[in-house]
Amino acid sequence: MIRWLGYALVPLVILVIAATIASMLGYGLLWIAGDILPLAKVISKITLVLLLLSIFPLKNYLQFSWAELGFAPKAMFFKQLGQGLALGLLTLLPVLLTLYWLDVHVWDDTRHWTAGKIAEKIGLGLFFAMLIAVGEEILFRGLLLGGLRRKTSIIAAVTISSIYYAALHFLKSKSQLVYADLTPSSGLKLMAEAFANWLNPAILSALLALFVVGVFLAILRSRVPQSLGLCIGCHAAWVWQIKVSRDLFNVNLQADSLFLVNTYYDGVVGPLVSSWLVSALIVYGLWSQRQAKVGLGD
Repeated sequence: MIRWLGYALVPLVILVIAATIASMLGYGLLWIAGDILPLAKVISKITLVLLLLSIFPLKNYLQFSWAELGFAPKAMFFKQLGQGLALGLLTLLPVLLTLYWLDVHVWDDTRHWTAGKIAEKIGLGLFFAMLIAVGEEILFRGLLLGGLRRKTSIIAAVTISSIYYAALHFLKSKSQLVYADLTPSSGLKLMAEAFANWLNPAILSALLALFVVGVFLAILRSRVPQSLGLCIGCHAAWVWQIKVSRDLFNVNLQADSLFLVNTYYDGVVGPLVSSWLVSALIVYGLWSQRQAKVGLGD
């Protein structure tokens, strides 16, 4: 149990180290460049960059090949990418349609939309969604899940990696410090506030939903060999749809079914996403059991 707990805490130690370095670098960057961005945003971006850069030394330290991280050969990878995009559309589009049907999401008629502007939003949304998905999937379903599977059970690996995946989305500080008041310790104060945000009750339903998202992707990665392409495609499709939906629609704060989303986070992720994906996992589990019985019968 103590050893299992130790493995579970290693990613947290790495995260704290990255955030601490980012806090110091963030102050130094603004000291050199001037008042270009809020310090909290700079720290957040630098922390993410450091975590992504850590993939390479950690990959070498753990002696992972790219195949062990989940990358299939090129042709298969791109095929998986397409299949993942289709799976992502299939699993999130019904949620968005339901939210629109229930008037939780309403068309933003305050903005003038043309076919060209909508196409631009869709194209840019997919590009940035793919960048996000590639980085996060290599980090969470490649390196973290793979590393934990070597040291713990599959259930523990899926659970721990999904907790970190969900929690990282809420490592944020909303304090806006005046540039003239910044000191070398300002970044550390913001970092402490960001970690304290994990105790904010307002994030609970979104945190749970993102945990379920992490479990869904981790199971997908674990059940299909070298399936990181599937995870990247599915993840990208989800982020893409959420980005486009937030551009085109507003959250109706007077809707009777507003409880289905978390308005503190993004107005999409919440109880409806949780219940929908849990249902999908149950169906997949029952299907897998049936296939196993058929295989034994043969």
